[in-house]
Amino acid sequence: MTKQQQNNISIVRIHDIEQYEGQEVTLQGWLYNQRSSGKLQFVQIRDGSGFIQCIFKQSQVSPQVWSMLQELVQESAICVHGHVRKDPRAPFCGFELLGSQLQHVGGTRDYPITKKEHGHAFLLDHRHLWIRSRRQHAILRIRATAVRAIRDTLDKAGFLLVDSPILTANACEGTSTLFSTSWFDDRPAYLSQSGQLYQEACAMAFGKTYCFGPTFRAEKSKTRRHLNEFWMVEPEAAYMDLAGVIELATEFLSAVVQQIVQQHERELVQVLGRDLDILHRVSRPFVRLTYDEALAKLAQLRDKESDPQLKQQLQITWGMDFGSPHETALCHFFDRPIVVTHFPAQVKAFYMKKHPDDERLSCSFDILAPDGYGEIIGGGQREENIDLLLQSIKQHNLSEKQLQWYTDLRRYGSITHSGFGLGLERLLAFVCGLAHLREAIAFPRTLERLTP
Repeated sequence: MTKQQQNNISIVRIHDIEQYEGQEVTLQGWLYNQRSSGKLQFVQIRDGSGFIQCIFKQSQVSPQVWSMLQELVQESAICVHGHVRKDPRAPFCGFELLGSQLQHVGGTRDYPITKKEHGHAFLLDHRHLWIRSRRQHAILRIRATAVRAIRDTLDKAGFLLVDSPILTANACEGTSTLFSTSWFDDRPAYLSQSGQLYQEACAMAFGKTYCFGPTFRAEKSKTRRHLNEFWMVEPEAAYMDLAGVIELATEFLSAVVQQIVQQHERELVQVLGRDLDILHRVSRPFVRLTYDEALAKLAQLRDKESDPQLKQQLQITWGMDFGSPHETALCHFFDRPIVVTHFPAQVKAFYMKKHPDDERLSCSFDILAPDGYGEIIGGGQREENIDLLLQSIKQHNLSEKQLQWYTDLRRYGSITHSGFGLGLERLLAFVCGLAHLREAIAFPRTLERLTP
């Protein structure tokens, strides 16, 4: 708890307000909203840690303070002094402030985001201001908790954080979705689409490692499930097979989601309107389906569908990867996450191990979130046989020379190893019930947006 003493007055944060019940405190923040009722002024304040209502009674403040209250406008910077009172009816946090003093620190004019409805394009143009709103404030605080929960869960499981480079000389999954630039000697360089290959090297050194940072995809996609810059956590473990990594991923996802729910029940329900029953069901055991079983489920839905357009969207043949309509449709069968395993090898990356009994299949898995949110985790067992890996590199038209450091991992002490990747923004979209990933990151980068 941060607490400063200035002239024997406690300057506190709204987040800590319950610790000061019955005391006189000072808040430093901004005017979020204001309304009057005769001789009462209701001033809603935000300070970055939370929101609270402050009530000023004309009979109990000086004429100067009452006059100043009439001049305040949205987002004015203010300091408020008053008495902390608990009231379950009070908006935001169940506490309110009975104001006695007010200092107008900084003014504003024509604040662009008013209480009226604004389109998403307008709000994204003013994203630097939009993040001050209560909804965005809640989402980004939940994001910070998710980051802590992810790191805590992996750290406690014995994983070591080892950062992967953002600039690389090679692709992980082909060059078609890479942002490219030139290195000093005009060699091509790329913004990384995954830190996984480097984590495989780190896992060979430390046993269990992970990276957690920004990744980039140059996909020209406008769907609600895509960003061109997003954050991903990628654990990798030595001596772990497909069954082991699925257990790791399901336990990890359950622990992270439940930690978020535990710490943010108020924001999830009161601010975001999220159904917590959906989140409570993110607990093991998850539903398990093979790719073939999932295709059979989709065929059932398609046969029952009367809408020609929806029927067409559900069309899929063996060997195709799932699209958003397929993932969403599969989740209608179950009320909890689904683990889909053994996708066709042809739709997976070059490093994925093929099924030992059927080379058409890969030792891979995806975890699909319920409530229509689709894939949030993808992973599997890596190919540890150097001859098979070299063959796959050639089939994917990748450079064996640029990947020599990676194939060295199979030359020197190669073992069974596995890992997965989780997109932070996709996790947040599911947890918070967001319609689009753009709200899950402070400053989204999409096909048409590079600013602010």
